[in-house]
Amino acid sequence: MRERRESKLRTAETNDIFKLLPHRYPFLLVDRIIDMDGDWSGTGVKNVSANEPYVQGHFPRNPIMPGMLLIEGLAQTAGALCMSHLDVKEPPLVYFMAIDKARFRHPVMPGDIVHYQVQKIRSRGRVWRYRGQALVAGTLVAEAEISAVIVKHD
Repeated sequence: MRERRESKLRTAETNDIFKLLPHRYPFLLVDRIIDMDGDWSGTGVKNVSANEPYVQGHFPRNPIMPGMLLIEGLAQTAGALCMSHLDVKEPPLVYFMAIDKARFRHPVMPGDIVHYQVQKIRSRGRVWRYRGQALVAGTLVAEAEISAVIVKHD
């Protein structure tokens, strides 16, 4: 049986995310998080705009969101769950350790709303592992398993 420690948040709006993650525009890839269940699962939401710099430069005549940024959005959603669970005062740095089983299924276009669904596989000390799926209108567009380590600021 898994041990549960309730998070104070069930949802996180942009200002809450600023307190949980060190990322800022243009690299904050999660607008809000819904359905947070401690550090076990949650859903990040990203409204993809034509004004995003990475969309403007990624195939200008056929703009799409780069696939690796979908993986980063999954990681940021998972990171926010971890930080919410840890109840930190200042967001620490979180570094990727591994990206496994990554698959890109469909392109994500400006105007799409991406839902990053993440579920914890395990955590040990400062290392966390999540399984995630990125969906647009219920269609799977990307998926991966991600591992990260939390490091303290120097």
